[in-house]
Amino acid sequence: MRAATPLARARALGLAAALAAGLLAAAPATTSYADVGPRTWRVGPDRELTTPSAAAAVARDGDTVLIDPGTYSGDVATWTQDDLTLRGDGGRAHLRADGSDAQGKAIWVIAGDRATVDRIELSGAAVPDRNGAGIRQEGTDLTVTRSWFHDNENGILTGADPGSDIVIQRSRFFRNGYGDGYSHNLYVGAVRSLTVTGSWLSRADTGHELKSRAARNTIVANRISDGDATASYSIDLPDGGLSLVAGNVVVQGPRSENPALVSYGAEGLTNPSRTIWVVNNTFVNQRTSGTYVALADGSRAHLRNNLLVGSAELTSGAARDARANRRVGLGGFVDPAREDFRLTASSPAVDRGVRVPRRWRPRLEHAAPTGLVRRRTSGPVDLGAHELR
Repeated sequence: MRAATPLARARALGLAAALAAGLLAAAPATTSYADVGPRTWRVGPDRELTTPSAAAAVARDGDTVLIDPGTYSGDVATWTQDDLTLRGDGGRAHLRADGSDAQGKAIWVIAGDRATVDRIELSGAAVPDRNGAGIRQEGTDLTVTRSWFHDNENGILTGADPGSDIVIQRSRFFRNGYGDGYSHNLYVGAVRSLTVTGSWLSRADTGHELKSRAARNTIVANRISDGDATASYSIDLPDGGLSLVAGNVVVQGPRSENPALVSYGAEGLTNPSRTIWVVNNTFVNQRTSGTYVALADGSRAHLRNNLLVGSAELTSGAARDARANRRVGLGGFVDPAREDFRLTASSPAVDRGVRVPRRWRPRLEHAAPTGLVRRRTSGPVDLGAHELR
């Protein structure tokens, strides 16, 4: 049998024990181990660290883990370090559960604070309590960019941390959910804030496309579409909170199991703020009836410049402040069959919007499949998620 390398034996022993055993070189006597500074670890089939879990065993606070493209089958990990960057290097790295899980929770349990995840694909998480996640966030703060989450019981599931800010940009969530209505494409607990931009959430299995209990929600310039799935709400903000839903294309599919596209305060307005701004969205209802924005009594809702496609009421429940929300047909869009709801020159939405307070204006547009472009802000405002270009 080939002898284990020093690094392999170090991982087995743990860092402190490895240093004591002389398997890793200790820092000079005049320099603490922390003074060495952040390191970069490279992971790949042809590298000394062949799996991300191997890097999780040796990384320290502030380190960067670069993972080669490829599929890492059955490799799961718990990351306890703070200020980590976990990145697919040269392409997306695919972590496929294949029956494995970390702590009975997820493919990756991120217990450290201020982690950044970039260009990672996580799929297939399933655990006995039917709540398996691609990422289970247990630390404070998480930033996810250019990543994919699919065919898990939850795409991302976060805990309740009132000091935590969750940021998701240019990422995809699809076919997540166990099918019992309690698991979702994206489920964010009672954190300080959630920001989702430039992302595509689609085809949740019975659960919601996006559910957030955050005290502040910024959901801007995304594509949220059910396809032929049995998803429930497109956007669910069950506890209220100061929220901006702006510049999104939201398509509720014909098999959706809930008639509302956006739900606000359905489980009680328990967050400090009861204010939601719904601005310049394109809402498409493919059911025969429904509600575009369902509001709990006591909500302070402002609806501006939204395009409404299909048979549904603008709101239900609470009184609202609504201006320049227009019902239109499928004409006037570039290619609605492919969910391309950019405007054509003949659209009745062109130049029909009203001014919105600066804080609540959408400054970005979604660019398919997961991108962002600047929205034109000079001149008359168009209705809906896109300005005519």
